[in-house]
This record gives sequence, C-alpha cells and structure tokens, in this order.
Amino acid sequence: MATVDDLKFQEFDDAANLLAANPDATTISIDEPAEIPKNQHSRLQEPGREEDDELLGTDDSDKTELLAGQKKSAPFWTFEYYQTFFDVDTYQVLDRIKGSVFPVPGKNFVRLYIRSNPDLYGPFWICATLVFTIAVSGNLSNFFIHLGKPTYHYVPEFRKVSIAATTIYAYAWLVPLALWGFLMWRNSKVMNIVSYSFLEIVCVYGYSLFIYIPTAILWIIPQQVVRWVLVMFSLCLSGSVLVMTFWPAVRDDNRRIALATVGTIVLLHALLAVGCLAYFFDAPELDFPAPIIPAHNGTTVITKS
Repeated sequence: MATVDDLKFQEFDDAANLLAANPDATTISIDEPAEIPKNQHSRLQEPGREEDDELLGTDDSDKTELLAGQKKSAPFWTFEYYQTFFDVDTYQVLDRIKGSVFPVPGKNFVRLYIRSNPDLYGPFWICATLVFTIAVSGNLSNFFIHLGKPTYHYVPEFRKVSIAATTIYAYAWLVPLALWGFLMWRNSKVMNIVSYSFLEIVCVYGYSLFIYIPTAILWIIPQQVVRWVLVMFSLCLSGSVLVMTFWPAVRDDNRRIALATVGTIVLLHALLAVGCLAYFFDAPELDFPAPIIPAHNGTTVITKS
C-alpha cells in the first residue's frame, strides 16, 4: 500500500526546494494574468509607427469601419437604419467642428473624425443654423444700410429663408453626390484611388460649412473690405479641409484630372460663399420714390428727400 509521501507530486517538491534555495524568485499564479512590462511593449512597436497612426488615423479606423458595417445591418426602410446616422454624442460633434475650423496640414479629416462613426446630425443642424443665420443677418444688414432714410420702411424678407435653405441644402447634398459618383467612376479605372462613402462625403461637406455661421454674423458690418476679408479667411479654412480630404483620393489619378477635380471642389465652395454675400448682403441701393402729398386745390405736390 502506498504511503503519504509516495502520493506527493515530484514537481511541487522541486518548486519548494527552489524557493527554499532562492526566496527572492518571482512566482506567477495561474489566477493572475501575466503582465507585459511597459518598456517591453514599447520596444515591440516600430519607431514612429504610433505617430503615423495618430497622423493618418489608421490605428483603429479599419477595425471601426468593419464594426460600423456590422452595426448598420438593419434594412433601409426601417427607422433603426436611419437612427444609426444620428447616433453621435456632443463630444464627437464638437470635436469634428473643431477639426473643420482648425485644419492641420497632413491630417485626413475623414480618417481622424468621420470614418469611425459618420453622422448626419451635425451636417443637418449646421446647414439649418447657417440658413437662418444668413437670412436674419441679411435682413439686419439691409435694415442698417437704409437706416435713417425717411422714405424707407423696413419689411422683413421671409423669402430669403427659403432661398437660403434651397441653396445650402442643395449644395450640401448634390455636390457630394456628384463627387461620390465621380470617385466611384474613377475608382473603376484607377485601382489606387481612395474611395469614400457617400455618407462620409456628406459629413465632410456639412462640417466644412460651420465656419460660415460666425462669418455670416460678422457680415452685418457694412464695410465691403471687412466682408471680403472674412470671405477669404473662411474660404481658406473650409476649403483647406476639403482639399486635404479629397486630394489623397485623386492624387494617384491622371495629373490633369486630379488638379481639375480639386479645382472644381474649391471653385464651387467659393461660389457658394461669394453668392451668399452678393445676394443676401450686398443689396443694391434702392431708389425709393418721393412721397406724394395731395394739395387742397386738387393738385399733387411731389417732395424731394
């Protein structure tokens, strides 16, 4: 019959002997996961890789893009499908607005801010705010220009709201649609072209219009020099976001086609800003008719202001 000493495991005896010989030895419990030292983890990374991932946004963008595709699996005719386009918090919206107002050279706006979770919440409300800002500021500008003239009677022009809404929303949807179709067409001919989804392009254009909201408020100042300086400043900021975003998508294409595409994007963006300034704020001087005062003898007297 086996004794108690015969039932002991030889491995445990060896471990006990080793600990007795070297009490400072490090032991690892099976209940505690092994922890990799931080310095060893940093040595495993290539030098400069972390900085490149932060610059290009390639660290988690591919993983989040795949997860986003799995998340939007509901049918397009259901409410849950469109609800995902507005699943964004205040921090993300503010971060994307900050990225559109303060663009950094070399950073891709889509990869850093949009690709993880493209939304329509920010672009929709930015366009709506811009519509009312331009309409209200345009009426106030017209009021201040003709303020003090005895023949002028202020009448609010509500039609400016509908005109501004049609112009801005058409630009924010039709131009991205045309650009998305063009990129898809060129992607079938040049395989190296970076492809953006339609939602990502709409998101970029929507956030790029935010800079025009404070600009439209400052357009109330009745000074042409100040207004044109504000136009050029806002155009440089918002236009640089579009150029830095879509230039990597077309730079591998034919040189002339790439330059023509980027030039068209900037030209349409400039036409929107200049057109809004010219129509809503640079209103021509109105030649108001002089009031007609009827005389007692049946004749009329026209007074000059």
